[in-house]
Amino acid sequence: MNDNTRHRIPGIILWFTGLSGAGKSTVAESVLSRFQKKKISSCIIDGDSVRETIHSHLGFSKRDIKTNNVLISELCLEKRNNSDVVMVPIISPYGQFRKDARMKLHPGFYEIYFSANLDCVIQRDVKGLYAKSSAGEIHNMIGMSKTNPFQPPKSPDLIINTDKESIQTSVDKLFNFSVISLNKVNHTNQII
Repeated sequence: MNDNTRHRIPGIILWFTGLSGAGKSTVAESVLSRFQKKKISSCIIDGDSVRETIHSHLGFSKRDIKTNNVLISELCLEKRNNSDVVMVPIISPYGQFRKDARMKLHPGFYEIYFSANLDCVIQRDVKGLYAKSSAGEIHNMIGMSKTNPFQPPKSPDLIINTDKESIQTSVDKLFNFSVISLNKVNHTNQII
C-alpha cells in the first residue's frame, strides 16, 4: 500500500483464538516475516508479551480475561492506524468477549481459530503449563479447568488446523487469507 492509502484505510485485525500451544505465536511470527518481505506493514500484539509488560496485574479469572481483551482491543485501535495488518495471537477463550472485540474493531476484524485439540496441546506443552496444571500448580488453566473453559468459535473467518496440518501449510493459509482480506478493504490498489 502506498503511504496515502495506508493513512486513509485502517489496517485489518487478525484476532486469533485457540488453546495455549495451538501454534498462534509460531504462525504469526512466520507470517510477519513474509509481510516484511512483501513490504506490507504489520505488527503483532502478542498476548503473553502484553500480560508480562502492560497487564501483569491481571490473572486468568473470567473478569481479568475480559479486561485483558478490552485493553488489547484498545491497543489494536492504535496500531491499525500505522499498520496494514495487526495480528493478535491470544487465547481469547470466551465467545462473548470475541464478539465484543469484533463490534469494537469492525470493519476489518477477522476471527482466526487455531484449532488443536486438548490432547495435542497437552502433548506439545510448549510452555509447561499443562504439566503444571496437572500437578495442581495452576488452578484455573484455560481449557482444562471446569471454571475456565475454552469456547470454540461457531463461525470464525478462518480455521487453522494446527493439529492436522504442517506449520508451513498454516503459514500459507494465514498469509493468503490476509492478502485477500487486505485487497477487499483496498479496492483501488492490489497488495500483491
